[in-house]
Amino acid sequence: MTQPYRHWTVKPHGTLKQLDENMLTVEGKVRMPLGSFPRRMTVIRLRDRRLVIWSAIALDDYQMMRLDAFGRAAFLVVPNDHHRLDARAWKERYPHLRVVAPAGARARIEQVVPVDTTSPDFGDNSVHFMVVPGTLQREAALVVRNASGTTLVLNDVIGNLRTTRSLTGWLLRLAGFAGRSAQIPRVVKLKMVEDEQSLREQLLRWAETKSLKRILVSHGDPIEANPRQTLRELAGSLT
Repeated sequence: MTQPYRHWTVKPHGTLKQLDENMLTVEGKVRMPLGSFPRRMTVIRLRDRRLVIWSAIALDDYQMMRLDAFGRAAFLVVPNDHHRLDARAWKERYPHLRVVAPAGARARIEQVVPVDTTSPDFGDNSVHFMVVPGTLQREAALVVRNASGTTLVLNDVIGNLRTTRSLTGWLLRLAGFAGRSAQIPRVVKLKMVEDEQSLREQLLRWAETKSLKRILVSHGDPIEANPRQTLRELAGSLT
């Protein structure tokens, strides 16, 4: 696994894309031993223009200028202990950031950056932080409600990559992050999901959200075509 960066280290990434009035996202790539692994950062703007940074990626100067114009970075959510790569660099760049993490991942994340809270109060009831049930309290999620609909921001619990026939693609399919449709990665089930029934019930609860318009995942494309049905199908893949 790539070691967390000590300082601001820009790796290949795209441009920030605006999904809603209060939401940006960008995809980057991290180099792995046998290829590159896509990853996604999401930025949520609260009502007072403070920003919640989800699964941080160090961006180039121009994209960071755009981000700073969008709002004031205030919260850094490290959604599990595998997403620490840029956390220290972001805290170094924005010392005032409050670092948020799920309780079960706190100890490993604090090997890289101090965690301020595992139960944040964003001061905006349209943005809700939670720990995904059944994941040993290691995996976080955000539920963001707007007038245009609800966005579910997830991390590793769902993978939605489409890959080529390369060796890297084969490995990602083997791990369960890639395939013909969204899925719960095999490695996540093995290492993080200790109660499939609890996770299944949560997926079904999210599927009941009539206003759900998209699911954002840290590895793969946004799920915007019938996200509620996707959640039902994923729940059905669990015992």
